[in-house]
Amino acid sequence: MSGIYIHIPFCRKRCHYCDFFKTTDLSQKVRLLAGLKRELESRASEMASEEINTIYLGGGTPSVLLIDEQHDLLKTICQNYLVSGDAEITLEANPDDLSQTILSALKGIGFNRLSMGVQSFSEADLKLMNRRHSVVQAIQSVKWAKKTGFANISIDLIYGLPDQTLEEWERNVRIAVELDVQHISAYNLTYHEGTVFYDRLKKGILKELPDEISLQQFEILIRILKEAGFEHYEISNFCKPGLYSQHNSSYWKSKKYLGIGPSAHSFDFNSRRWNVSSIENYLHGIENNQSYSETEILTEQDRYNDYIITGLRTVWGISEELIRTEFSASCLFHFLKIRDKYLNSGHVNCTSGTVCLSPVGLFISDKIMEDFMFVSNHSSYKSIS
Repeated sequence: MSGIYIHIPFCRKRCHYCDFFKTTDLSQKVRLLAGLKRELESRASEMASEEINTIYLGGGTPSVLLIDEQHDLLKTICQNYLVSGDAEITLEANPDDLSQTILSALKGIGFNRLSMGVQSFSEADLKLMNRRHSVVQAIQSVKWAKKTGFANISIDLIYGLPDQTLEEWERNVRIAVELDVQHISAYNLTYHEGTVFYDRLKKGILKELPDEISLQQFEILIRILKEAGFEHYEISNFCKPGLYSQHNSSYWKSKKYLGIGPSAHSFDFNSRRWNVSSIENYLHGIENNQSYSETEILTEQDRYNDYIITGLRTVWGISEELIRTEFSASCLFHFLKIRDKYLNSGHVNCTSGTVCLSPVGLFISDKIMEDFMFVSNHSSYKSIS
C-alpha cells in the first residue's frame, strides 16, 4: 500500500491558528500547477513497483483550484503511476468552496472522499479563528455532498478554544453526529509560533483554556462519539466502522508515500525527504533541474522512534515481535522496560503481543510516547513534522 500527497499551498484567507505552509497570493497558481505535474512525472520511478492505494490533495485549501485544474493533477497521476481501481482519493475542502454543481463535478473526476475544514459550529468561534465560511454553509455543504453521492465524508473540529465552555463544545460534537458523517478529526488547539493566535496569546489578548477544561472536552468527544457508533482509531480521529482514513493511516503504519509540492514530505522506509517550504525556490529547482528538497537517511534509532510515535497513536499499537526482529537488543530492552512501567500503572494494555494506550493512557499520550522513545549516547532524535 502506497500513497501520494499533493500540497496545494493556496488559501483565500489566512486562519489565525494555522501554521501550515501556505499563501493567500494566488498569482503563482498556474506556474505552480505546472511544477506539480513536472514533479509527479519526474518522480514516477520512485513508485515504479508500487500500487497507489491513496491520493490526497491537501493544503492550504485545494478546493480553491478549478475543477479542470484538479482533474489535470489526477490525470497526471493516473498516466504515470499504477493506481488501484478502488483507491481512496481525498480532497480537502472549505465549505464555502462547495456547491451542488461543484460537488457533482468533483465526484465525476474521481474524488470519492471529502475532508471538510468545518472547525466549529459556532459563528463566534469561526469569526475568532478567521474562518471564511458560516455555520449554515458548513451544514449545507455536508448535506449537499451526501445528496451528490459522497459516502465518505470527514469533518475537522477544533476544541480548547479560548473561553470555549463544555456546553458549547458538546453542542459542536452533537451537531457533527447529527450530520451523519463517516469520519471526524478533532484537534486540541495549539498556539504555534508565527500565527496570529500565538501573537495574541503572548500579548495577553487571548487566554489559553485551562488544561483541565480541554481534557474534559476530550472526554466529552470520546463519550459522545462512542455512543454514536464511532471507532476511536487514532488519538484525534474517529470513524464509522471500517471507514478510517486510509491515507493518514499509511503515515501511522509506516507505509511508503510520495509528497509532491512545496513543503511536502516523502517516506520510503529508509529515508525521509522534504521539499523546500518556498514556492519560488521550489519552482526554481523544478524548472532548472536543480535540487528543491533535502533527504535524511534514517538510523535505527530514528526508525524505532518513528515507529513508537506513530504506532502508539493508533488502535493498531506497537508489535513486540516487530521490535524484537527489526531493532537492536538495546532498543528492545528499553521498550520492554517502559512497557512494564506503563502496564503496571494501567496506562497501556498488551494483548497478544501488541501494546496500545489504555483509555487513561490517551490523556497523557505525549508523556508516554516521550518515555518510549530511545535516545542513545551518540545521537539525538530528529523530529519529523
